[in-house]
Amino acid sequence: MTDSHPSAQRDAEYLARLQEYYADWKSIPSYAALCDVFRIASKSWVKAILDRLGEAGFLERTPDGMWIPTREFFARPLAESAVPAGMPVTVNATQGEYYVLDEMLIERPSQTTLITVKGDSMVDAGIHDGDVAVVEKRNLANAGDIVVAIVDGEFTLKTLDKERGKFILRPQNPAYPVIRPQGSLEIFGVLVGLVRKYR
Repeated sequence: MTDSHPSAQRDAEYLARLQEYYADWKSIPSYAALCDVFRIASKSWVKAILDRLGEAGFLERTPDGMWIPTREFFARPLAESAVPAGMPVTVNATQGEYYVLDEMLIERPSQTTLITVKGDSMVDAGIHDGDVAVVEKRNLANAGDIVVAIVDGEFTLKTLDKERGKFILRPQNPAYPVIRPQGSLEIFGVLVGLVRKYR
């Protein structure tokens, strides 16, 4: 143990340690285990830290007294300055509002599914093999929307377009042909977000 006494000024550090633990184990551990996580010697100090994190809105208690994370526990900072892809600019502030990624990408959870992208037919739209498409399930879409469609019984991710009054599916890679359905064309959902993890 290294801390002689916890203070409110260190709560951000304690919260970060708790978030790391939760990411690994998906639970808030016992007070005894939290002594190790927080690197402090007293369960009463652990309780004081959890109480402060509760008052700050990061934790709450279940009816049976267990600590659980709140929405704020999962929020991550969004920098006030956007990162330019062109010339560098001076960054005046590194931290703005906090966001929960799930809430940024998903407006209607019950109607949203995640689908792994396979292939490179949409690379010119910035969608690559292995990306995870965030798709809102609905059967109506507009020309220009990127959709997951069922064409002649097969799923595909393409841009919905119109040609001579009929809907077609346009790839975003010139190596692939436009899909002009011979039979049925059904919209499964519309792309509302994209997730890519860099290793």
